[in-house]
Amino acid sequence: MSGHGSRLTTHNSRFKVPGFQFSGISAGIKKDGKRDLGLIYSEVPARVAGIFTTNAVKAAPVKVGMERIKKGVGQAIIINSGNANACTGSQGLKDARKISSWVAKGLGIDEKLVFPSSTGVIGVPLPLRKFEDRVPELIQSLSPDGWMNTVEAIMTTDAFPKVEAATCRLKGKIVKLCGMVKGAGMIRPNMATMLSFLVTDADIKASLLQKMLKKAAEVSYNSITVDGDTSTNDTVLLFANGKSGHPQLTHMDRDGEEFQSMLSHVCQNLAKSVVKDGEGATKLVEILIVGAKNREDARKAAYAIAHSPLVKTAFFGEDANWGRILCALGYSGARIRPDRIDVLFHRYPIVKNGMGVGGRLEEKAGEVLKKKSFRVTVDLHQGKGTYLLFTTDLSFEYIKINASYRS
Repeated sequence: MSGHGSRLTTHNSRFKVPGFQFSGISAGIKKDGKRDLGLIYSEVPARVAGIFTTNAVKAAPVKVGMERIKKGVGQAIIINSGNANACTGSQGLKDARKISSWVAKGLGIDEKLVFPSSTGVIGVPLPLRKFEDRVPELIQSLSPDGWMNTVEAIMTTDAFPKVEAATCRLKGKIVKLCGMVKGAGMIRPNMATMLSFLVTDADIKASLLQKMLKKAAEVSYNSITVDGDTSTNDTVLLFANGKSGHPQLTHMDRDGEEFQSMLSHVCQNLAKSVVKDGEGATKLVEILIVGAKNREDARKAAYAIAHSPLVKTAFFGEDANWGRILCALGYSGARIRPDRIDVLFHRYPIVKNGMGVGGRLEEKAGEVLKKKSFRVTVDLHQGKGTYLLFTTDLSFEYIKINASYRS
């Protein structure tokens, strides 16, 4: 599914979850007049799990969310795009709480059950009057069919909306899970990257829900990178309102594993869609490290390759320049023996025992780079550590987008 916000064609019926309503409107926060204010509402208090940025510079809504999630209960998420409400001092915190209070009052719920979230330009105070004027309309617009309006409202430099839906059976009841994500730049994991909101009618104890989300994040949101930047606003929230009617899951059993599998799958697909939409990206690249001394060494090796501007520009230029990959491995901090490294592009070996294979195989590997997505496998032959990472190339367009983002 692709297309800009004005051409959203996804069927809303796919994203109906019992007990949840959604809305998205234009409040004039964005200069282009597109939707920029979204609301997710659970008709009953829901169990909530969340993961937030590890950047030391945290936006005001992140600080509010981190405080409120301690109770493990939530009922609404108010999201705006076009302004991050980051680096805005004590005023930013007051503004995030004030907006939450307007939403709570309009919905008739406790203010502490409202989670604010923001994305956009850093360092600019929120246009509070626009929120005050438009929150009533936002609440009036709530509908079980409003999913895609909310999705559109959270987008910034995204080229297309990113959504997933899935079902599974828990204790004999069909359970629905829907997720949305926004993000195309400043994407590098550290306990959640970008904004992602997930809702389900499953009934799961908050502490178990938190463990499940953290596990899902490790193979999804925490295994992607576009440019190595960790944002000030990164947030993932998962609401479970129990409307499906099955007995509450309180510990990890067979049903818990079933939900975990669905959650991890949905999150990974959402995470991959962020990488596909990496600002200016033309390639989706999987970096698979095998044979590392341990998982941490494999992780270091994967990120060194994924973050190397020389490697990323070679991917963009469709140049099978394997020397740049070996160079990145050399400074990665992972334990290596250069004369034991193998590199494959898809199934074609391009490096064997630290040396280029040349000839026909190198030509075949070069052809792989012309594809829209491909895998680079590196075998370090040091142990059993593995790590899979999703990343992009680095194009002219990335520089163009980020050079003019504030204007």
